[in-house]
Amino acid sequence: MKVEHIDPSVFVDYLGKTRWFGGKGRPFEVSGVERLGDVPGGCEGGPRVVVHLVELTYHDPEGGTDLYQVPLSLYTDPEGRLDHAFIGWWEEPDHGWVHAYDALHDKEAMACWLSSFVAAEANPDGTLSDATSGLAFHRLPGHVLDGDVHSTLFTGEQSNSSVAFGEDSLMKVFRKVTPGENPDISVHRELTRAGSEHVADLYGWVEWTDPGSGEVVQLAMLQQFLRTATDGFDLALSSVRNLFAEADLHAHEVGGDFAGEASRLGEALREVHDALATHFPREERGPEATRALADAMTARLEAALPVVPELASYAGALRATYEKVAALPSLAVQQVHGDLHLGQTLRTAVGWKIVDFEGEPAKTLAERQLPDSPWRDVAGMLRSFDYAPHVVERSHTEDDPEGATQRAYRAEEWAHRNRNHFLVAYAGGELSPEQRVLLDAYVADKAVYETVYETRNRPTWVAIPLDAIARIGA
Repeated sequence: MKVEHIDPSVFVDYLGKTRWFGGKGRPFEVSGVERLGDVPGGCEGGPRVVVHLVELTYHDPEGGTDLYQVPLSLYTDPEGRLDHAFIGWWEEPDHGWVHAYDALHDKEAMACWLSSFVAAEANPDGTLSDATSGLAFHRLPGHVLDGDVHSTLFTGEQSNSSVAFGEDSLMKVFRKVTPGENPDISVHRELTRAGSEHVADLYGWVEWTDPGSGEVVQLAMLQQFLRTATDGFDLALSSVRNLFAEADLHAHEVGGDFAGEASRLGEALREVHDALATHFPREERGPEATRALADAMTARLEAALPVVPELASYAGALRATYEKVAALPSLAVQQVHGDLHLGQTLRTAVGWKIVDFEGEPAKTLAERQLPDSPWRDVAGMLRSFDYAPHVVERSHTEDDPEGATQRAYRAEEWAHRNRNHFLVAYAGGELSPEQRVLLDAYVADKAVYETVYETRNRPTWVAIPLDAIARIGA
C-alpha cells in the first residue's frame, strides 16, 4: 500500500544517521514509501509494528534506485528510551497521531517478531501469514524457539541489522532489499536440511509477496545464535600479534601458530562447496565461459587503471594472467559464497562456521544468484590471509619504525604459511595446472578490486594488494 500520509523527508533525515545506509554522500530523494503491512504476531499491550519499503532515487551520474526496509514501532505517546531511534510523528488513518521509531531498536517490537516465528512454528505448514498484506513468517522444523527471551540489537554491522533473542537465536534483517530469493536464505536452508556442520542452522525467514505482481521480497532470516563463537579475522590478528611479540621465533614455533586453524578452515570450505554442489545445479561450461570470465576480469582492470596509477606497471602481467583463463577449455561453476574472507568465518567450540552467504553487496541480487567458480571463494580467503599480518604490521609502525623491515618479513612468513596450509587442505594436495591458472586469476582480480578500494578509502594501505599483484606478475 502506497503511503501518502508520511512526509518522505523523515526517512531522508533518518537514513543519513544509520550505519547500514549505503548511499551516503550521494544526492537522492525518497521517491516512494510503501507499507507492506503489520507484523502478524502482534503483542498484547505492545506497539503497532509495521514494515515499510522506502524507495530512493539518486540524482548523480550513476543514478538508479534502491529499496530499503524500515520496520517501524508506532506509539501514541513519546518513548524516551527510543529517542536515538526516533524517525518522526504523523497522523495515522484510523489510529490518530503516532510517534514512529525504528523497530529494530525496540525490545517490545522485537517481541512481536519473535512471537510471529513462534506462532508459525505451531502451524502445520510452519507458516504464519497475513493474506491481506502478504507478509509471511516461515519456520523450518527441528528447533523449538524460546519465546520468552529479550532481544539485543547488534551495533557493529554496516549493511544489515541483527537482533539476538536471548542466547537462542539471531535474526538478520536485510536493510537493502530486492525482489527475488536472497542467497543467504536459500543457501542456509539447503545446508541446514543437509545437516552441514559448517553453517549456523536456519530456523526461519520473513518474506512479503506483492499482491499485485506476485513478486517476493525476502526481508529477514532467523538462525542459530553462535554466542561463544570468535570472529576468524580477530583470531588471525591475535596469531600475528603473538608472532611479532616473539622476535626470535618463526611462525611455526610460536604458541599462537594459526596454521592448524587454516587447514581446518580449508577443509570446512571444501565440505561446504561439496554440499552446495549436491543441492544446487553444478555446470560445466565451455570455452565461451572462460573467454567471458577473462574479459570481465580485464574490464575491471581497465576501469581500475585510471583510479590506481600504480597498477600500470603490472597491467601487462595481469592481462596475461587473465588470457590464460581464456585459453582454458572449460569452467565448472556452482553456488558459492561469493564474498568470502576471514571476517565471514566464526570459530566455535565444535569447529569453523561460514556465515553471510548473501554475496558481494555491490552486486545486484540477480548477479549474486548466478553460479560461479569455487576458486573465487578460495581466492578471497587467500587475500584475507595476506591482509591480516599487514594490518598488525601497520599498527606497529608509529611505535617502532626501525623494526619495519623485520616485521614486513615476518608478516609475509605468516601469510605464506597460512595461505599454503589453507590451500593444501582445501584442494587435498597439489593444484593442477588448470586450477592454478584459475586461482591466480581470481586472486589477481580480487587484488585489483582492493587497490581501488584502498586508493579511495585508505591510500596508505594500497601497497598490500599491490605487493600481491607483483607476486603474481613475477
